[in-house]
Amino acid sequence: MEWRVWDGLVAYETALAAMEERAAQIAAGTADEAVWLLEHPPIYTAGTSARPEDLTDPGRFPVHVAGRGGQYTYHGPGQRIAYVMLDVGARGRDVRRFVASLEDWVIATLAEFGVRGERRQGRVGVWVTRPDKPAYADGTMREDKIAAIGVKLRRWVSFHGLSINVDPDLSHFDGIVPCGIREHGVTSLVDLGLPVTMADVDVALRRTFETTIGTVPPAALGSL
Repeated sequence: MEWRVWDGLVAYETALAAMEERAAQIAAGTADEAVWLLEHPPIYTAGTSARPEDLTDPGRFPVHVAGRGGQYTYHGPGQRIAYVMLDVGARGRDVRRFVASLEDWVIATLAEFGVRGERRQGRVGVWVTRPDKPAYADGTMREDKIAAIGVKLRRWVSFHGLSINVDPDLSHFDGIVPCGIREHGVTSLVDLGLPVTMADVDVALRRTFETTIGTVPPAALGSL
């Protein structure tokens, strides 16, 4: 498997074209699986379920219609993007389980920094509770989203992936309703008071990958 950390801010269109090419090569059996770690310039992306009314400030940043699942999300500096080009066919051809394994990967990565990431029924992504903030009107504890997940499969090979908020400008999320959820906010590792760097997150992602998603023996790959 190839692990690659891209330098600088990578244009969304550049990364998308490279992902699609690599996914096609994996499906054809001519390239290894890959995980690419990178950052984008500020951009809003619209998934296949995006609603026009959730783009509340359309002139703020460029908007790209993406083929991944999900709704509107933001990408920008300070956010670690992990694009995963993996053979889901060799991993059981179970899309729900694959998405759950991506959530497990994020949760395990956050745990490396003492942060408890959690799932929420009906909300893809990873959430953290905020006892440091005022509770909601009904008395329940406030919670914020710290990681988003959106993938697409072609010939049982995944592309797109996940994003973890390390230290982005959280005000940049104000131009959309992130993932269509109005009643909750967003946070980051630094916003939670942790002096975590992008390099720290990369090390944690690499360390927790094997136990949550795992590699597949070469003989099993390409069985599409």
